[in-house]
Amino acid sequence: MGLFKDYVSQTRKPEGFLGKMMLRGMNSGHAKMADWGLGHLRNIDPDCIVDLGCGGGRNAGELLKRYPEAHVTAVDYSELSVEKAKEYNREMIAAGRCTVQQGNVSSLELPEESYDLATAFETIYFWPGLTQCFSQVAKVLKPGGYFMVCNESDGTDAASLKFEKIIDGMKNYTAEDITAALKEAGFSKVKVDHHKNKPWITVLARK
Repeated sequence: MGLFKDYVSQTRKPEGFLGKMMLRGMNSGHAKMADWGLGHLRNIDPDCIVDLGCGGGRNAGELLKRYPEAHVTAVDYSELSVEKAKEYNREMIAAGRCTVQQGNVSSLELPEESYDLATAFETIYFWPGLTQCFSQVAKVLKPGGYFMVCNESDGTDAASLKFEKIIDGMKNYTAEDITAALKEAGFSKVKVDHHKNKPWITVLARK
């Protein structure tokens, strides 16, 4: 299981050759789930967006398409992810509509109360303490701002729980876990949606 474990562990912090392979897979493999999640933002028209744990940058790119007047800041703690996200969104960066930077969600170095929308696709599995990290997200959101979490796992499906045993530092959270941490971090009006055929979940909270 050595090589397999090394590869799937790249989901946590992509590095090196295997990390490059993983990031290419993330951009394509998570696209349908991410687009399903984005469909929950029907009544939101943000000017400033932050995509946390941006990976290869595909979802930041979709946010830029969805909101053509908005600026998107993409953040990841993997240097390789930052590099790939910059490459993926290079035209929007040149146009002044996108910024990609390295950062840690447990201590965000972003301006407080500056964003209308924060997103986290397939990433909170690796965040070091949900309440602490969610509090950091709340800190950078404007009053009334939204935070959307979109996961392939609802915390109970067998396939994801198997990977939790393989990948160091991975934790699958249930919708109840996420909701409780959001409320403890100061969010209100938390709404959860389960995909009708898959274990996907989207959680949308308002500050």
